[in-house]
This record gives sequence, structure tokens and C-alpha cells, in this order.
Amino acid sequence: MREHVIVSSTTDSETTARELAAQAVEARLGACAQIVGPILSVYRWDGRVQADPEWRVEIKTAADRVAALVELIKQQHNYEVPEIIATPIEGGSAEYLAWLVEETRPVDR
Repeated sequence: MREHVIVSSTTDSETTARELAAQAVEARLGACAQIVGPILSVYRWDGRVQADPEWRVEIKTAADRVAALVELIKQQHNYEVPEIIATPIEGGSAEYLAWLVEETRPVDR
């Protein structure tokens, strides 16, 4: 996996999306998060095709923080099987990517 990653998930409300984003950043598992929505998701669940509004949370993080971030999302999510997808960042502003790593490091106190 590349050094920098975007972890995305979808939720059933803007409030839930904001909570997941805030928890990830507060725990220093993500440097920042964007919330996109509402979007319309079409999917099969319990043998039926369904369509529901959702909000996507996109969290920028360092690769070595992905596993812990995935666990946080699983623990806090209200879906039985939440969408959690990690996509490597292939490149970008060196300054931004350095900031991303710095913000996902534990703070020495």
C-alpha cells in the first residue's frame, strides 16, 4: 500500500457522517475528512434491490493508520456491514502529504 490513503465510508445521515469524521480526526487516525452528500446509493440487501440517500465520508490518512481507522469505523458505525474502502493516493502536493502524515501521529505530552 502507498504511504497515503483515502478511506471512505457511507452513512445514513449527515449527523452520523460528521460524527465519524470528527472521531477519526480527534483520534489522529485521519488528518482531515470531507463529507459528500446526500448521494443516492443503489444496492442489493436481503435479496432486494434498494435505493437510499447516504452521505460519503472521505478520510485522508497515512497507510500505517488504516487498520486502526477501519476498526474505529466498524465500532462506531450503525450499519451491519459498513462500506469501508481504502484507496491509495498516488501523488499530490508534497507539503500537503507531509502535513497528512504529521497530523496522524500521536501527540507527545
